[in-house]
Amino acid sequence: MSDASSTPVLALNTGSSSLKFGLHVVDAHSIRTLLSGSAEMAGDQVGPLIAQDADGNAIHCDAPPDARHAAIDRIAGLLAVQGLPKPTAIGHRIVHGGPACRRHALIDAMVMQQLEGAGVFAPLHVPPALALVRSAQERFPGIPQVACLDTAFHSGMPDIARTLPIPRALRARGIERYGFHGLSCESIVRELATELPRRLVIAHLGHGASVTAVANGRSIDTSMGLTPSGGVIMSTRCGDIDPGILEYLLRELHYDVVQFEQLIDHQSGMQGISGLSGDMRALRAAAASNADARLAIAMFCQSVRKQIGAMAAALGGIDLLVFTGGIGENDAATRTTVCEGMDWLGIGSGSAAVRAMPSQEDAQIARHTWQLTAC
Repeated sequence: MSDASSTPVLALNTGSSSLKFGLHVVDAHSIRTLLSGSAEMAGDQVGPLIAQDADGNAIHCDAPPDARHAAIDRIAGLLAVQGLPKPTAIGHRIVHGGPACRRHALIDAMVMQQLEGAGVFAPLHVPPALALVRSAQERFPGIPQVACLDTAFHSGMPDIARTLPIPRALRARGIERYGFHGLSCESIVRELATELPRRLVIAHLGHGASVTAVANGRSIDTSMGLTPSGGVIMSTRCGDIDPGILEYLLRELHYDVVQFEQLIDHQSGMQGISGLSGDMRALRAAAASNADARLAIAMFCQSVRKQIGAMAAALGGIDLLVFTGGIGENDAATRTTVCEGMDWLGIGSGSAAVRAMPSQEDAQIARHTWQLTAC
């Protein structure tokens, strides 16, 4: 393909609770979406596909597939029914590249092996994404597939942010701060373009949540660490907690690995605090009459506020705070609460601007895929 020509790229964005997809026409200067859609996921099950055409009109989709691997066939069928072109390349969001895969890359046998090794650091995200890669390779044989890494944006963080305070022998095994939501952060930096400030803090708030310090367009620190489970309180993930809690659970309650994973990733966060839900919309609906729902919301906002302060400290101040992600973009009440009492940082007093911006992860996937497959 020519780098001067527009080519159709299929972007597949597998998260912990959803699958997003889009067919984009990409060239060196622009990107145009022909079709986009999503499906909710739970384990190996994929819910109904919800799709829109280039004009935002809803497209009817059939009953949901029985399993995650069938989603590729459903998407391919949707493209065919709509008379859309077959993709010439497919890009996949891969949450964790691990120590061996630090940059977006064409997927070959070696890269696939490296990504499989990274699955131990993000078991909620990487194995499902790689299952989708294999399905796409089977459904579209011979078409280049690209791994677009959430960790890539943070790969240049300085040692003071990247290094964890553990023995060198453990650090040599790849245990370090990787950072996540990198494709989202990249998209915000790109959208800001000439308005990009020297000191930017990005709060990506959704089912997973993180806060990142960006200096002159580069990540210098971020709240998530080795895995996407650390940092701020999230929907069902605990974020940072006292490691002594884990010691107690091991010693006194004899927790095993499965119980730890369930606790940290599925039973904690706003879900654990409220005992009701990890969904901010459900918590807000219940908050008037439910004290635990109010507490969960307040603790989430306080956790984000504290990390914004930490990232501002890393930057030596803040020029712009951007909220993005499902909560960050759509929940004005959360943004207001997070910003309360931050006049000392210039937030609310005029010296530091605050914006809500949509994350453009899928567009970033399409761009990186085009760049790595154009020749």
